[in-house]
Amino acid sequence: MLYLWLKAFHIVSIVCWFAGLFYLPRLFVYHSLSEDAVSRERFSVMERKLYRGIMGPAMVATLVFGIWLISLNPSGYFSQHWMHAKLVLVILLIGYHHVCGAQVKRFARGENGRSHVYYRWFNEIPVLVLLAIVILVVVKPF
Repeated sequence: MLYLWLKAFHIVSIVCWFAGLFYLPRLFVYHSLSEDAVSRERFSVMERKLYRGIMGPAMVATLVFGIWLISLNPSGYFSQHWMHAKLVLVILLIGYHHVCGAQVKRFARGENGRSHVYYRWFNEIPVLVLLAIVILVVVKPF
C-alpha cells in the first residue's frame, strides 16, 4: 500500500514540476517581447514566483518520492536498463530546471540577450524529455 501512495504522490509532483517547466519558458517568450518597464517587471515577478514557489518544491518532491520508490526495491529497479536511461534524463531535466533559474535571474537584472525565437525552441526541450521518460517507464523498451 505504501508503494501505491508513493507512486501517486510521485506522479502528482511530476505533473506540477512539468507544468512549471512548460510554462516558465513560455513566460520567457512573452518577457523577451515586452517593451515597457511595467510588463518586464510583471513578467519578472511571475517567473520568480513560478520558479521558487511551484517548480522548486515540485522538483524536490518528485526527487524525494522517486528516490523513496527506488529505495523500496533498489536491485529490482537498477537491474533494468530503462531505469538507467530514465535517471539520465531526470539528471538532464534537473540541469534544464537550473538553466531556467539562471534565466529568471538574468531577466530580473534586465540582462536578457536572447530572442523570443530562442525561447520558443527552448520551450520544447521538456516536451521531448517527458515523451522519452513516459515511453521508457510504460513501454520499458530495454
